[in-house]
Amino acid sequence: MTNRKIRGKESFLDLLQAHTLSLAALAILGTWAILYARSNPETRTGEFFGNSVADWSGTLFLVIGTKYVYETGSAESRLVPRRLRNHFLFRHSLTILLIVTGAIWLAVYRSQDPSSKWGHVVGNILSEWVQMIGIVFLTKRLVERGSKESR
Repeated sequence: MTNRKIRGKESFLDLLQAHTLSLAALAILGTWAILYARSNPETRTGEFFGNSVADWSGTLFLVIGTKYVYETGSAESRLVPRRLRNHFLFRHSLTILLIVTGAIWLAVYRSQDPSSKWGHVVGNILSEWVQMIGIVFLTKRLVERGSKESR
């Protein structure tokens, strides 16, 4: 029984170590969300916390999204496995996921008062999603000399 506990503990620690970036980004996002929820959005500090929620939402999406989905032609994406290269949905799953989740953020934004406390944040998150979709398209077609992300 002791060996089983040790192995279980090692597996849990291995799991934590394998996902430290995702967990750290999630913790930072959670911190910004709590700070924003307790702040006055009319102050500079409150505005900063709200913008940070939107920014770290995008960061968390990119950290997790680029780990599991693909985008043909993107230097940041994992290579599409050979057996899936003929499937459009797999070759462009990052763009598709961004568009689908962006449409969800748009629906949420349209259902809220944009001048409300969280309506403002959702608008910033929607803007972050549009920016991510744009950068995926731009980095697939355009080049910046000296940048490892350019092809």
